Amino acid sequence: MAVSRKKKIIIVVAAVAVLGLIVVISIFARGKDEAEVTVVKVDVRPELKSTVTASGEVRPIRFVNLTSEVQGRITEISVNPGDQVTVGQPLVRVDPTQLESSAEAQAAGVQAAISDVQNARQSVISAETNVQQVQQALLAAEAALAQSRQAVNTAQTAVDREEVNLATARRELKRTTELIESGVASRSEFDTAQDRVKTAQVALKTSQAQLESARIAVEEAKARVNQQRKAVESAQNSVAQARNSVKASEARATGQQALLRGQSSQRYKATTVSPLTGVVVDIPARVGQFAVAGLSTTSLMTIADMTTINVEVNVDETEIAQLEVGQPAKVKVDAMGEREVAGVVIQKNPLAVSRSDTQGSGLGNRINVQDAKEFKVIIELKDLPDEARGSLKPGMTATATITTKTKQNVLAVPLQAIVEKAPTPTPTPPGQQQGQAPAAAPSEKPKEVKGVYVLDGKKVKFIPVETGITGESDIEIVSGLQPNMEVVTGPSRVLRTLKEGDAVQRQQLKPGEKAPEKK
Repeated sequence: MAVSRKKKIIIVVAAVAVLGLIVVISIFARGKDEAEVTVVKVDVRPELKSTVTASGEVRPIRFVNLTSEVQGRITEISVNPGDQVTVGQPLVRVDPTQLESSAEAQAAGVQAAISDVQNARQSVISAETNVQQVQQALLAAEAALAQSRQAVNTAQTAVDREEVNLATARRELKRTTELIESGVASRSEFDTAQDRVKTAQVALKTSQAQLESARIAVEEAKARVNQQRKAVESAQNSVAQARNSVKASEARATGQQALLRGQSSQRYKATTVSPLTGVVVDIPARVGQFAVAGLSTTSLMTIADMTTINVEVNVDETEIAQLEVGQPAKVKVDAMGEREVAGVVIQKNPLAVSRSDTQGSGLGNRINVQDAKEFKVIIELKDLPDEARGSLKPGMTATATITTKTKQNVLAVPLQAIVEKAPTPTPTPPGQQQGQAPAAAPSEKPKEVKGVYVLDGKKVKFIPVETGITGESDIEIVSGLQPNMEVVTGPSRVLRTLKEGDAVQRQQLKPGEKAPEKK
């Protein structure tokens, strides 16, 4: 059946109306698809600080683990955990009875050794006196020897004289004999000459006998001198022996005195005193316990030197490069609430420590490269009030915020405004044919571009930026932006889907409402 003209007109009008309705709906729908965004103006911050936050615990400047240096029953412990102690303060006492007995016995040994030294020194004096006496006897024997030699010389002279006299008498006797034979001399003159010869012979024999006696006396004097020299040598040897005996006695006495000092020291060590001013953090020993000294010495107590208090924190390996010695820090101790204490970095350990490395050496888990690494950083607390110092205990949990860099008058934007996106592909140059190899190596992965979306009218525009230091909530913009530009900061779900040229609507915030943070 044929459709009438009127019905055709009605159908066409209806179709046009439906089409118009669809267009209107699409227009309204398109208007509603415009995303709402938060926007901030780029401005200059008076100051921007880059910080690193790390947690750790309170550490004193040093620990001293006191151990027993002598063995015995513990009779007294005069302090309790948490007490403040000073240098030289008595802490633990061990029963000193055995130590005192040993010291007294050693003192008696010292007295005996000193007596031996005195006796040996007296022997030296006696030996030296004997040497002097023997030396005097030697001098006397040498003088007698000299006299005997002089007597020998005198007797030899007499012998020589008598020999001359005998020779003279013999010549006269010969001359007289010749005169008698000539009849010139008388018999009496011959007898007289003959008597003179005999007298000279007797005198010569007497002189020779005296010379022999003198020579014998010399030999006897030499023997006495040699005997006295041997006596002197023997006496000197006795002196040397006596002096060696003195040295040996003195050495024994010195050894006994050293042992006595050791015994006395052990007796004094029966009372353990504090080697430093600090706080008692642990007392594992108990009264009545037998303290052992040596390789397995008994631990008495642990004292912490709290004159300087440090905080040891663990810094992640991705942030350790930012830290340097001397950087300031703010430290919060959980036990002190929100109170902040000033500090300064004094040490950065160069050896990484695995988070699962309970020994803290950093060497045991080197093979496990997947495990996160940390570095030990020590912060010294500065200008600590007395009440805060008294409330800090070793091992308390602490959090440190270390300022690594500070800049003045910095152009910055909120952290959540920074977007990283893949670079726009470079169009193929007109002269390059399809299939021709590109200039860049295909294996190189293009780096993502860091930038922000700025509001240009009702549309967004992506601008690459170069960033600097990062603060707690803002980041420095080195290049790419100008002051008073409007930068899109969120919401994060919208930032992740924005594209160049998208139309957006400025989000209207209610009075007192804050812009949503980056998620």
